[in-house]
Parts: sequence; C-alpha cells; structure tokens
Amino acid sequence: MWLTDKDIDSFLSKNDYDVRKSKNARWIDQKCTPDVLTIIADCVLNYISSNGIDKIFTSMDIWHSDYTVNNVLDIFKKPSPNMDEARNEYDKFFQQPLELLSYAKVITKIKKGSRNYYKVNDIDIIEYLALREKNSLNFLIHYIEKVLNDSGLLSAFNRFFENQTPECYEEVKNTFTAFTISNTAINKPTECRRIFIKVINPLAFKNNSRGTERGRISTHKITYDMLMYNRDNFRDLNSNKPKEMTRKEYLAHTHRNTAAYFRYLTIKAKNVVRGYNNKFNNGLSELGNNSTDKATHIHHIFPESQFPSISYYIENLIALTPTEHLNKAHVNGKTTIIDKNMQMICLLAKSGTIQDSYINNREIYDFNNFMKVLDVGLNKDLFEKIPYLDFIETNRQINLIYNNL
Repeated sequence: MWLTDKDIDSFLSKNDYDVRKSKNARWIDQKCTPDVLTIIADCVLNYISSNGIDKIFTSMDIWHSDYTVNNVLDIFKKPSPNMDEARNEYDKFFQQPLELLSYAKVITKIKKGSRNYYKVNDIDIIEYLALREKNSLNFLIHYIEKVLNDSGLLSAFNRFFENQTPECYEEVKNTFTAFTISNTAINKPTECRRIFIKVINPLAFKNNSRGTERGRISTHKITYDMLMYNRDNFRDLNSNKPKEMTRKEYLAHTHRNTAAYFRYLTIKAKNVVRGYNNKFNNGLSELGNNSTDKATHIHHIFPESQFPSISYYIENLIALTPTEHLNKAHVNGKTTIIDKNMQMICLLAKSGTIQDSYINNREIYDFNNFMKVLDVGLNKDLFEKIPYLDFIETNRQINLIYNNL
C-alpha cells in the first residue's frame, strides 16, 4: 500500500491499454469513481484476507460477503444485496470497478461460460487503492492518461486543457464519442458521453481546469467532490453547521448515513495503522518507551465522539499498549476523558512516526492531513500555515500550546 507515482507508472508501463486493439469499452465506466473504487478495493482486500490471496472470486462473492453488506448497505444508500430487485444496480456497482481493475491488469479476469471470475494480480495496488480515496483518484489519473496515450487520444484531451473553450470541448467530446463507436461494441453517443465524464473530469481536476457538467463545458474548474459517486454526502461536514449545534447533533440531523461512513472509515483506518505498526515497528508502542508489550490498542488522539470529521484520519490514530491506552491516555480508565499531558505525548510521538514514514519513503501518512488533525483537534488556524514537512516547527507549536493549557 506504500506506493509512489513512480511505482504506479512502472506497473502501468508494463501493459498495452490500446482500446483499438482490445475493442473493450469497459476500461472505465460510470461507477468508476474514486470513492467507489476505494470501497470495492477494500472489499476485495477483506475477502482475500479471509479466503487467501490466490482465491478466485466473482463480483457476487464480494457483494454478498458480510463485510461488504455491512458497509455498502449504509454508506451508499443501496437496498440489501439480497433483494432480487437490487441485482442490476449491484451488478454495475461491483462489476464496473472490477472490470476497470481487470483491464488495468491489477486483477486477472477468467471467463467461464457467461460468468466472470477474478484473481488478484497485484496486491500492492489493491492495498494502495483501498487505503484512501485520494490514492484511487491518483491511480485513476495515471491509468486514464496511459489508456488515452496508448489509444492515440491523449493529444485531443490536452488540446482542450490548453484551450478551454466550448468549441474545443465539443471537439474532444465528439472525438472520444466517434473513437468509442468505431472501436468498441458501443454504438450509442449517449452511452459514450456518460463514460466521457469519467475520463475527462479526473484529468481536469489534475490540470486545475474546467471539464464537463450536464453535457457542456463546466462553468467552473472541476473540484474534488465533483468526481465522487456520493458527491453530496460526507464532505464539507461542518460548512453549514449552526454554531449552537454540536458536530454530533448536526451529524445526526443532516447526514443520516454520514455516521455509518465515518464508522467504516475509522475501522479501516485502525486496520491500516495496526498493519503499518506491526510491519515497521514490530507491533510495539509508538511512544517508544522500550516496553516489550505489544501495542494492541489503536487510540484516537482526539476523541472520535467529539471530532467525527477527523475520526478516520490515520494521522489521528496511534498504536498503544493496553496499559498506555486505558490507564494513561484516559483518566482513570474512563474512555470519555482524555489526559491532556498524554495527548501531547501522543501527538509528538505521532509526529515522529509520520516523519519517519517520509524519511523512509513510505507514503502512507500525509503531513497536510496531520496539520488538519491538529488544527481541528486544537481548534486552531495555525498548523496549516507551517511549511511542508517542517516537523521541528510542528513539534514546537504542539509544545507551546499544551504548556499554556
């Protein structure tokens, strides 16, 4: 899961994705958004973790697993996958990202009669995609550019990004539509244009430019939330929160499935932190106290109940021993009360873990995310202004704040 752009490009460079040769229009599709791709990759990862990496599976195996049902049901507001009328919707929801991963050669597709079976080909990329939406978006951008380049289409898209006019927009849209109809089984412009959205907008986001919206050139530049399947949910959580209402109350009143989403992300984040700590810190406490006790507890530095918007940030989670967690991080073992001195120690220790991840080129932690965690958790507008990767200043400010409490 600790991959760089160079690793992704190296993987993609091994494959020829020319659609003129494959005749496959399903190299990307309507449900292939960063948030959906991350969820599906995580569901696949969970499935093979339970059944073995060499396990061959179908899309139905993934969607009927307990892990998938418990998360997708609440997060994406879908009917139960066990209901007959949900079958077509779930077919698209799971099949389309799996087809993308198959075309990308991340997983291998095995055709048996009319059924598609899959087997993981590159576990590192599956883990990378499952980690966070931004990873999936980054992969999609690199992947889309490679497919377009191999297919002789990239120059048409680049012309549009260089000349953001309605005329250039119509030109690239018509070029993509004609190409798809000529080289694949799709023969309807409407379907081509639905796929076109998923191709051009991630690239527009990368280029900080306009893309497509409602069949026309977008009025504004494409933003991160516009790329998501659940673009109206979960994001900008507190932008409209009344001052007199707590985050928890606002969450309950206005985002009925946001809590489920955060719970899912938090469970996943804890697994990531535990896995990283087991691999690179021998499963010991991140506090580095020379104890040989295993750090089996994953602790929220800023409590989940008070700060739901950062509850799923791995930068807000730290691996502690049971004694550190229950007897030191919390006052008298009361999990609703945080010891401030221990909170400062945890933040400084986490800062060290994050710095170490950068020194060793393990791109799992994000410095900017850590700054956000600090600003939200400490109710400051300070840390986001700290220069990138300036851990000395970060630690100095943490010490100053807690020494003045």
